[in-house]
Amino acid sequence: MKKRPNLIYVLADDLGYGDVSCLNERAAWRTPAFDRLAAEGMSFTDAHASSAVCTPSRYSILTGRYNWRSRLKQSVMGGYSPPLIEDGRSTVGSMLREAGYRTACIGKWHLGMDWARSRTVPEAPQFGHTEGVEFDRPISNGPVTRGFDYFYGIAASLDMPPYVYIENERATEVPDHDSENTGQQVWREGPTAPGFRHDEVLPRLTKKALEIIDAWADEPFFLYFALPAPHTPILPVGDFVGKSGTTAYGDFVLMCDDVVAQLTSGLEEKGIAEDTIFVFTSDNGCSPMADFKALARYDHNPSYVFRGAKADIYEGGHRIPLLVRWPAQIRAGSRCDQTVCLADLYATMAEVTGTFVPDEAGEDSVSNLPLWMESAGDASLREATVHHSIDGSFSLRKGRWKLELCPGSGGWSEPRPGEEPPGSPEFQLYDLESDVGERRNLVDEHPEVVDELRALLAEYVVNGRSTPGKPQKNTAPEWWEQLKWMERDYSTPLSESSSE
Repeated sequence: MKKRPNLIYVLADDLGYGDVSCLNERAAWRTPAFDRLAAEGMSFTDAHASSAVCTPSRYSILTGRYNWRSRLKQSVMGGYSPPLIEDGRSTVGSMLREAGYRTACIGKWHLGMDWARSRTVPEAPQFGHTEGVEFDRPISNGPVTRGFDYFYGIAASLDMPPYVYIENERATEVPDHDSENTGQQVWREGPTAPGFRHDEVLPRLTKKALEIIDAWADEPFFLYFALPAPHTPILPVGDFVGKSGTTAYGDFVLMCDDVVAQLTSGLEEKGIAEDTIFVFTSDNGCSPMADFKALARYDHNPSYVFRGAKADIYEGGHRIPLLVRWPAQIRAGSRCDQTVCLADLYATMAEVTGTFVPDEAGEDSVSNLPLWMESAGDASLREATVHHSIDGSFSLRKGRWKLELCPGSGGWSEPRPGEEPPGSPEFQLYDLESDVGERRNLVDEHPEVVDELRALLAEYVVNGRSTPGKPQKNTAPEWWEQLKWMERDYSTPLSESSSE
């Protein structure tokens, strides 16, 4: 029997679409390993994370369910937060494990877990340290209870405490001091293990990922490798310092590129590259912490031609690089311009492995396998795609149209939430075919499109799914502030209802 394909999923943290040189003809640096994936596989030009920030995006990647259906309706979680993925919910990891795969999660989790505590205290503001954590006791409800046979990594972002490595359900060391840093190398003050150095984290995690490839090469495996980079702290080391000829952020991007080169070499050395699906992408757009002004001096824009950046409802917040290589099946150098979402990985791998998906799983996931095989034709596989910003604002993309149900960025770019100019329209509508930079708001010119998209999004919310199947429940609460746009009468054009 032919061995089923392995899956390696490499998720960069805060890498912009424009940071990958094969996607940006004006990139200030070359990314040879990323570019090789595209040359030997398929590059996607209209791929999206479900959210413009990391925790919610990761939820959708693993569950195939839009992040706002979870209890997290806005923002992100910290290193001490309780688990976000619900008990019993299927993930890509658990689905593949049931299909006979060995599954490993390496790197940044950022989806919550239950730390042992001597007492219950609220999580510290701004993702700082939480008292009462007993680091010498087992952790529960982390990655190994959400579909992974093995976990080695960190609880959240590398700038959020605690600064300890976790292997399966235990911290590998008990913290013995606090550490903190500032600038682009920023991390918040918090307990730090004696052997934990921030600048060593990416190399150490890469080594662990390579060990998984080496040890599991003879059986089908799924490796979910969530990089902590190029998110802050921006920490290029060794030969990568100065390598981009630009800024430390550019150097750090090239260090991430080298991670992919190492993984590719590891697959080739074991003779399994041909039958391994290698997916490379990012959890959201580039963070302003990369210093866009400094990069502009080198004529480099991490968001490419798109408006906004991480956290925003604009394209720069959630349009991300997506490169897929599967030499045995995907035509080298192919390109896909259809709209896809990272939530689609769930249904795609279900189809690849012939796994049945019940109604209560992967509610917003659409298999991309026909796109990979170039057998989908011109028809879009997705009816529409929902996007989400850090403040919980929604947008809906259908074909050329994108409706943003907020007056500003919904994130960190101008206009920020609550700082929109007086008289700003309540919603935004853009024709991305003629205005990919989202500069001409057509909301008053096409009220019929606004109402159509608003009604479709309301249907997705109410039904608990955006794909065919039995309606499902969203995780409580059933109603929250960012759904106030649903209170309108859909039969009334926006231009008329706004004047009432």
